[in-house]
Amino acid sequence: MARSTLTRAEVLDAAALLVRQDGPGALTMRKLAAELGTAVTSIYWHVGNRESLLDALVERTVEEMGALAPSGRTPADRILSVARILRRELRERPHLIAMVHERGLTERMFLPAQQALVHEVHAAGLRGARAADAVRAIQFQTIGFLLVERNRERSPAQSPAENELWDPAAAPHDPALARAMARPADPERLFALSVRALVRSLLEPRG
Repeated sequence: MARSTLTRAEVLDAAALLVRQDGPGALTMRKLAAELGTAVTSIYWHVGNRESLLDALVERTVEEMGALAPSGRTPADRILSVARILRRELRERPHLIAMVHERGLTERMFLPAQQALVHEVHAAGLRGARAADAVRAIQFQTIGFLLVERNRERSPAQSPAENELWDPAAAPHDPALARAMARPADPERLFALSVRALVRSLLEPRG
């Protein structure tokens, strides 16, 4: 039995879930209607045709990416929190982010994160070109780390694997390093480590 009531937000929520799970190719009006337990005509009434629906999803994704709430006691802490939020949000919705990029809205999507970073580098005393460089360096580090992370996740099984390449016998000069390199990388820890080091360098006073 079809649902008697349905909201536009519910349609977008269900559509976004389908895209996040299987990509935009999996989103059809018939499948969306089935997921919502309603008629296809009801979907059209709320969001228009499929292209209008995709446009609405893109617009909502841009808005959601702008909902940044930095946290921390110091500018450096808050900058790290912005980077972490940005990485998390990008990781959680790769198909939707790709749709934003295809429509030429990537720069607009990243603007709120840039503005949040500008606020914090200003709070740390940076101005002008140095502040702009800091904002871009942090943004590039965050996005670049994510791209490497995804590439590693998607790559085929490696042979020899990293733990085989870093057998302690192959690095007798530093067996502790070899043991550490043989263990799986911890992306969360490495991300925080790299961003903290970058931020510390960018914010340190210059004579």
